[in-house]
Amino acid sequence: MKPKIIVVDDENTQLRIMASVLERGGYHPVTVASGRDAVDLCRSDGAGFAAMVLDLSMPEMDGVAVLEQVRPRLPDLPILVLTSHSSIRNVVASMRAGATDFLVKPASSERILSAIRQAIDTRSSSGELRPLSEKLPSAGGFDELIGKSSAFLHAVEMAKKGASTTIPMLLEGESGVGKEMFAQAIQLASPRATKPLITVNCGAIPSNLVESLLFGHEKGAFTGATEKHAGKFVEANGGTLFLDEIGELPLETQVKLLRTLQEGEVDPVGGRAPVKVDVRVISATNRSLVEEVAKGNFREDLYYRLNVFPIHIPPLRNRQEDIADLTLHFIERICTAENIAKTRLTPAAADLLEQFSWPGNVRQLQNAVFRAFVLSTGGELTVADFPQIAQQVSASEAGDSSLSFLPGMDERGLSQGLRRARPAGLGLFNEDGDMRKLAELEADIIRHALRHYAGHMSKVARKLGIGRSTLYRKVAEYDLDGSPDPNLETAVDDRENGLPTKLSA
Repeated sequence: MKPKIIVVDDENTQLRIMASVLERGGYHPVTVASGRDAVDLCRSDGAGFAAMVLDLSMPEMDGVAVLEQVRPRLPDLPILVLTSHSSIRNVVASMRAGATDFLVKPASSERILSAIRQAIDTRSSSGELRPLSEKLPSAGGFDELIGKSSAFLHAVEMAKKGASTTIPMLLEGESGVGKEMFAQAIQLASPRATKPLITVNCGAIPSNLVESLLFGHEKGAFTGATEKHAGKFVEANGGTLFLDEIGELPLETQVKLLRTLQEGEVDPVGGRAPVKVDVRVISATNRSLVEEVAKGNFREDLYYRLNVFPIHIPPLRNRQEDIADLTLHFIERICTAENIAKTRLTPAAADLLEQFSWPGNVRQLQNAVFRAFVLSTGGELTVADFPQIAQQVSASEAGDSSLSFLPGMDERGLSQGLRRARPAGLGLFNEDGDMRKLAELEADIIRHALRHYAGHMSKVARKLGIGRSTLYRKVAEYDLDGSPDPNLETAVDDRENGLPTKLSA
């Protein structure tokens, strides 16, 4: 039996989209159009639901009021707040009222389903806050793109050059690197700055609704089309249309999109005549569209039409020198926007954040800062305000027990521990912003492997995928400290092979 999910939203379109996303994810959605109906349903059958997806802004009874009514009756029900209104006050109010997670519209189906799965999987855990998915209010210009790494600055420079044109631009990069921020900056620096910027998350639209949402439809064009809908292209007329997750578009919609780009007109579903539009298209993807073309999932002619001016935005793990600046930027904006007293980041917390690999990129870092403000007692953000990051950094370190996250550990001691364990020198760029030589990187990798495996040469060689003789030669070539005790080497080999050890006394 499929787990049942309550979806609460006063917009019928959002209800249909969420229902479709949940059905594809293997859930049984139950939709309600008001907060009052949601409360009544929870009173009568709350125990039968696995989670709730709740709109925050609704008439009569908003999401916070629903949380205040439902949470005391169903303390373990995961409740994900989904809203288009982003503010730290919304985050704090929702979390204090008992929200499990916080997502901002438009959220991709992948992010929604991932948040629901995580919430359900950890349902029986303690009341620790879940990761937030929130955005700060932003002016959206190039000044908001924070970073000094050479790869990031190159992407910004390319975006500035392309902004003054009207040609299509393709933003490539992993989820969370800031593709939407780049799109906003490009729009504001373009001749269309005073015109609308319309954002469409192609991954969040059910396949049966995507054509209608993009190109519009006439009243009665299909079941449920009770009124005429202009479509996103018409809404963006004269301005810019940002198509996020463009690789998710169905093939049949790709054909229609290509025609729109070529002819400058859209064909509404059920319409009798095309509608002229003047739209600059910026698209984004976290996939390799070249690979999608090769697989037959993306049209080659559309790819070349969109890929006129590609920009690759690097992941945060490749721009570690930007982490501190980004963190301070987020702290300053939160304090300014919400009239919070100036808050500092402790050195140990700064070390911790630079240690983390940030698989969710800038979005994950921003969420971590939001979360830290919710947890903080005020005045400063400490390691204790980043518990999940601290635990993951501790778990990933090379068996260094001194890094285990202990709430009582003093900040200075933890900071020193993080600095001792940090694998310095593994960055791809030197201080001048140039790529480091391959030999330097290889020497660093071997040096850290020797430290990680306590000088056990056979294990180091095996883990690095090279012969032991090659390892000895490279240790000598790079003048590394890798002279092991031969008896220890033999003992380690014997123990790993299940043989009696032969260490001499």
